[in-house]
Order: sequence, then structure tokens, then C-alpha cells
Amino acid sequence: MKLRGAFRSLRVYNYRLWAGGAFVSNVGTWVQGTAQDWLVCAELTRHDASAMGWVMALQFAPQFLFLPWTGLAADRLDQRRLLMATQATMGVLALVLGALTLAGAVRLWHVCIFAFLFGVAAAFDAPVRQTFVAELVGDDDLHNAVALNSTSFNAARLIGPALSGVVIASIGTGSAFLINGASFVAVLLSLALVRVSALRHSARAVRARCGFIERLAYVRRRPDLMAILAMLFLVGTFGLNFPIFISAMSVTVFHADARG
Repeated sequence: MKLRGAFRSLRVYNYRLWAGGAFVSNVGTWVQGTAQDWLVCAELTRHDASAMGWVMALQFAPQFLFLPWTGLAADRLDQRRLLMATQATMGVLALVLGALTLAGAVRLWHVCIFAFLFGVAAAFDAPVRQTFVAELVGDDDLHNAVALNSTSFNAARLIGPALSGVVIASIGTGSAFLINGASFVAVLLSLALVRVSALRHSARAVRARCGFIERLAYVRRRPDLMAILAMLFLVGTFGLNFPIFISAMSVTVFHADARG
């Protein structure tokens, strides 16, 4: 009974669709992330970890730069349609980058541009992806759905890089990008098949002048929130950059290929 309760959100048709499509897409995203690191570190540069750092910075900078607008978009726009737009954009970018790589025409500055554009799409995708779950399930199952989302993300994080290494070593880095582009079909199909009438629309935040500034002021008055944000900043800055360390170490210390 406890095991069945752990997966109770999957009883909801809309959530089952979304969870399946999102898992396939998450695996593809990790396939591309690993391939992108390998492309920069081992194919476009001579094991230049600094170049990898710049590419990663460009990819994640939009989530900070566009912070006032990404949350607003999730509050004001139709979340399902916004998700379809961001997912389709990331899929197209992956396919174009894959085509350039397979053609042997890709350059480091190409990867930098695509990383930034991918980051812009991901910046608008992240808040709506997190809040869209509330429209798929009721309040009683929301915590369970969030937990399953986290489990799915970490499972993809385990499978994706391993699959990417096999793909790169077997058929090339460009193919890994194409696989990611194709993986977005799954999540787009799931969003297209969602029963719109069964979505649970919740009240949205009301837009106000200086709303973003007021929220920053509110956080500043809360020592507990400041401590959490400071911790997340330190972990994000010094802990979550492990792809750079691992990729650089694999080729410079262990002299491994993509399989390693």
C-alpha cells in the first residue's frame, strides 16, 4: 500500500502524460549537456577548462539576467502553451547544433551562442515547468507529484551522461545533440495530448509596479530566507560546476575517451 501511495500522482491521466514526456526530455538534456562539455573540452579546444566555464556561464546567465520577466511570464501567460514554446525552441536549437557538428562546421563561438540561446529558453521554461505541476494534479497529490518530478530528474541525471558517452564514442558528438532534439518530441506530444478541461487552474499573482523590488526587500527582511539563498549561491557557484572538473580531469589526468 505504501508503495502504491508513493506513485499515486500517476493515477492522474494528465500527470502520467507529462511525467513520461518530461523524463524522456530530461534524459536528452543530460545527453546534450555531457556532449557539449566534451565538444568544447576535447574537440574544439585542447582541454581548455576555461572555455568550458565560459560556455556554462553563458548557458546559465539568462536565468539570473531575465529573473524579473521569467516568473512574470509564468504568472501571466498560458502555462501549457508557454511550455510548448520553450520546449520546441530548445529542441530546434539542439537539432541545429547537431547538424553543424555533424557537418564539421561547428566552432567554439557557435557553441557559445547556442548555449546562451538555450539558456534563454530554459530561463523561461524553468518557473513554468515547476508551477505547471499544480495544474496537472490536485492539492492533495501536489507534494507527491513534486517528489516524483525530483526522482525523475535525478534518474535522468544518472542515465543521460552514461548514454551520452556511449553515443559520442559510437556515432559522434553531433548525434548526441540530435538525440536531445528528438527527445523534445516526447514532451511536446504529452503537452498536446493533455486534457485541457481537466487542468486545475489556480489563482495567478497580480502584477504590480516595483513588484520585483518589493520581493527583494521582503527577502532582505527575512534572515532565514537570506541564509537559504546564500547557501544556494555557494553550492551553485562551487558545487554544481562539477561537469567542468570531471570533464577536464577525465582527459588530462586519466587520459580517457568519451566512454570514460
